Amino acid sequence: MPPRPRPVDPPTEVIPRVEDDYDDEYYDDDEYYDDEPAPKDALPPDSLARKTVRGVGEALITMGLVVLLFVVYEVYVTDLLSAEKQQDATAALDSEWSSNVVTPPPADPNRKSQLNLIEGKAFAKMYIPVFGNDWKFSVVEGTTDKHLEIGPGHYKDTAQPGEAGNFSIAGHRVGKGAPFNDLDLLQSCNSIVVQTQTQWFVYRVLPMSSEVAGWATNPKSKEAACTGVAPLSTTLGDAYAKTVGQEIVVPTQGEVIAPIPHHVGAPVPADKQARLLTLTTCHPRFSDKQRLIVHAIETKSYPVADGFVPPEMTEG
Repeated sequence: MPPRPRPVDPPTEVIPRVEDDYDDEYYDDDEYYDDEPAPKDALPPDSLARKTVRGVGEALITMGLVVLLFVVYEVYVTDLLSAEKQQDATAALDSEWSSNVVTPPPADPNRKSQLNLIEGKAFAKMYIPVFGNDWKFSVVEGTTDKHLEIGPGHYKDTAQPGEAGNFSIAGHRVGKGAPFNDLDLLQSCNSIVVQTQTQWFVYRVLPMSSEVAGWATNPKSKEAACTGVAPLSTTLGDAYAKTVGQEIVVPTQGEVIAPIPHHVGAPVPADKQARLLTLTTCHPRFSDKQRLIVHAIETKSYPVADGFVPPEMTEG
């Protein structure tokens, strides 16, 4: 058979080259896009006022965070730190009591405490049964900031537990353990129990200023818890006219912890003085502009004995 003829390819069509008129020119991208319209959602350029407002806002936010952190530290962190210091003070006091055998003093109405008070060390324990079984603090000698970080502090040069005069204690209301956070909730006749190595002392809150005038006819005065509680002015005279269960004073009124609170007249002999307990703390909460004061009078005492707990400890 004769060979098949090969197909003939069509001639290739050459596409003419298009000359680029821009090859030899340089473009600045910024200049190229300068004429494009700005997006509708673009922010206007910063002005001095806008920068100032933004700066103030950022400063306020920063200050707010600092204040918040400070509050958290004061209210919560210091509580944890003080709780640890309180535990150490209580452990040291328990160890001291267990290692020293002391004979309880006789039941003498003119007794005087023989406590060895050392600044910064605990010497007694305090309970407020109405605040619950877990409310208990060891009381240290001294009322500086360092002392009050440990727990309630005894005002130096005031009476000791069970002594005639005014056994006075200060404590924080917010932060650093806040032992006196609820001090304003105490009512007349509520018990405050103080324990030393040899004695239990039961103090009861005095009648409030609103209860003094009608105390004799007040049904509350007949309750068992109010035995031994009465307005001191009716039992001890005018020297105690201003001594009531609770009062608010300014920080400069140091006379609230005097042997006879607010008394400025002639000195009263010790054997004519009541055995008082005074608790002081800041008022209102988160402020130190004023002081909240609670006055109580000793109504009973018991010798410390193994297994014995005063019946007042069950009041709640």
